Amino acid sequence: MTDALIRRDVREGIATVTLASPGTLNALSTPMLRALEDTLTALAADESIRVVILAAEGKAFSAGHDLKEMNGYHVDADGGRTAFETLFHLCARVMQHIAALPQPVIAQVQGTATAAGCQLACSCDLIVASETARFGVNGINLGLFCSTPAVALSRRLAPGLAFELLTTGEFLPAPRAQALGVVNRLAPPDQLAEETRKLAEAIAAKDPAAIRLGKRAFRAQLGEPLGQAYATAGAIMVENALLPATAEGIQRFLDRR
Repeated sequence: MTDALIRRDVREGIATVTLASPGTLNALSTPMLRALEDTLTALAADESIRVVILAAEGKAFSAGHDLKEMNGYHVDADGGRTAFETLFHLCARVMQHIAALPQPVIAQVQGTATAAGCQLACSCDLIVASETARFGVNGINLGLFCSTPAVALSRRLAPGLAFELLTTGEFLPAPRAQALGVVNRLAPPDQLAEETRKLAEAIAAKDPAAIRLGKRAFRAQLGEPLGQAYATAGAIMVENALLPATAEGIQRFLDRR
């Protein structure tokens, strides 16, 4: 699928969704967010897709919200309140859509992932980054605290470290991001797509029903009290254990012993 802002390519059960607005550093404008939401909706309904890679054209993964668009809201009769509420609600909906997507989503990050761009990367299940990539929630440098990006960032990074980035506006280099558990894998810039594809292929090779149930269980139990988390995970694991493919996989393992 191709349109002005999003490209989608599918090969062997792996869908690569590419932000295709390098001239704006892949800013998350309202049209970009709507295009991304439509793409995610289509992918969620496609059972042939096992893994999604979220990539971007150009020198940056995403510079965050479109500041020109946002600045234009101030001329509205209410000073932009309604427009800002609509934008941030749409953005939050897209981020939650990624979390709720049945398939694992891998962010392929080059250059900078800034503010809502960092939020987008951190909303994905896994991150593969270029060794030269940087992550930042730099809105504070403009007087706008990155409150909504903080939601995604604080779920991947210790709260104190996340708050430091949010209040200083400093960048987090990819090697340190990996050391802190934000990034899963690093790759030289010219091998980023290849390394991301390897991870996607490793996941796509597993039973897709088990992977979908596993993502649902993992996401659902995060943040729950311990007892509720075990109840949630246990109920979904029962569903997994009852799948014919699971029984077959266990029997094959036993037959090899």
